[in-house]
This record gives sequence, C-alpha cells and structure tokens, in this order.
Amino acid sequence: MAVNRDKPDRWKADVVVSVDMYNDWFMKFSPKAFRKTRVQTTKDVESTLRSTGNLTNIRPATIRQHPEILPTLRMSTCPPLAVDRLIGLAGVSSTLVKYMEIEKKLPARMTQAAADKELACIAAIIEKMADPDIFVWLSRKNQPATEPEIHRAATIVADRLCGAVANPIIRNAQEQRQLAAIKAWLEARGYKQLMANDGVKFNAMPPGTFSFRMNVPVELEGGAKSVNIPIDAVINPKTARKHSSRRSPQVISQTPTSAAKKRL
Repeated sequence: MAVNRDKPDRWKADVVVSVDMYNDWFMKFSPKAFRKTRVQTTKDVESTLRSTGNLTNIRPATIRQHPEILPTLRMSTCPPLAVDRLIGLAGVSSTLVKYMEIEKKLPARMTQAAADKELACIAAIIEKMADPDIFVWLSRKNQPATEPEIHRAATIVADRLCGAVANPIIRNAQEQRQLAAIKAWLEARGYKQLMANDGVKFNAMPPGTFSFRMNVPVELEGGAKSVNIPIDAVINPKTARKHSSRRSPQVISQTPTSAAKKRL
C-alpha cells in the first residue's frame, strides 16, 4: 500500500502543505536562478551581436561555426520567431533548424554548400526582421552602435530567452528539492539509500532501503513485452520480507503512466 493511499482524509492537508512548501522554495530560489541565468545569457547575446556585426552582417559561415546562436537570432526579430515560423519564412529544412536548436550543431550528412545556402536564407530573414526598437543603430547611417546600446539590446533579448533557459533550471532544482525531502524523511526513520551504481534491481532491494531514478520493468497491455520506466523513488518497507514478492517496493513517480500504475 503506497503512503497515504488508504487515507483519503489526509490528502487535502498533504496537498496544502506541499503547495506551501513549493511556493516558499520558489520565492526564494527562482529570482536568484533567473538573475544568474540572465547575466550569463546577456553575455552570450553580446557575443552573438559582436560575431554578426551587431546584426548588420549575419554570415552563413558564422552561423555554421556557432549554430548555438540561432535562438538568440530568433529572439532578435519583431516579433520574435518561433522555430516553425522561421522554417516557413526562410523556406529551409526543418531538420537543419531543429538540429541547431536541440543538438547545437548542423546535421552531419548535410554538405557545407547545402548548409550555407539555407543559412543564408535564415540570415536574410533575421536581418530583414531585426527589431528596430531594440537595435536602434540599424536605422542610422554611418553611426555604429555604442556600448551602452549594445548592452541594453542584449539585456532585452536575454529577457526573451530567459523564460526558456531558466525554467528547466528551476524545474530540475525543484526535482532535486523533492528527492532531498524524501531522502531526509526516510533516513530520519532508519532507511538506507541504495545508489544507482550498486546494481540492485527493484525486486531485490533489501527491506528498509530506497533508491532514486531506478528503472522498473513494466509489462505492456496484453503482457507481450515489458519496457523500463524510470521511477523517481523506489522504497522497500522495513516490514517487507527479504527476497519475498508478497510485499512489493513502493514507487513514487511524478508522471507515472497508466500502465505503470496498473502494474505497480
């Protein structure tokens, strides 16, 4: 029986405590994480601006050598361009753009000539749609951008990027906070943590032990085959019989599948 599964009268109180705990942590941690990320992202944007002549000379070779700058270029337009919108406007391969966005590199099978041709189309769209209210020097003739203008523009673009960059940081930290809370609760009650490199399978865990990020085999519908599902926390109660299947370890997963729920 999972913790509190048979005690529905406790559920509402548990939810209230959990929400309050998260809100308190979020208020303390997320501003710090966002500021730290924004500072670094601003520096990255400034570097991108320097490499592209402050958006006046976006060369295919520059993007090819530094494919990681594509998100910055997308956020430099008016309006900012989503990945699919850029692909449609530039008329380029979705594989190329998504490789650059996710893998931070160009597809290995694409030749340099083919890549440069498509990167030139991307560069043309970025230069045409660059936001004149952010990059104020673009509307001036024979008057280059000043350092304060570059920094100000980089900060604005960094803010656009930080939502996507900071959220995974906050989400990962939240997961670590949750696991740390579970670990502290269990260790205070005499449980011992098994590390992933111990090689112990979930159904061979000694009583009174727990483990994080453990793969648990789950049979698919019909029992034709099984798949491994990563479980956030697996706990074998102290009352479990050693090497007995009568009392299965308890599992805690933030996003369990219906199949996992049924099996476990």
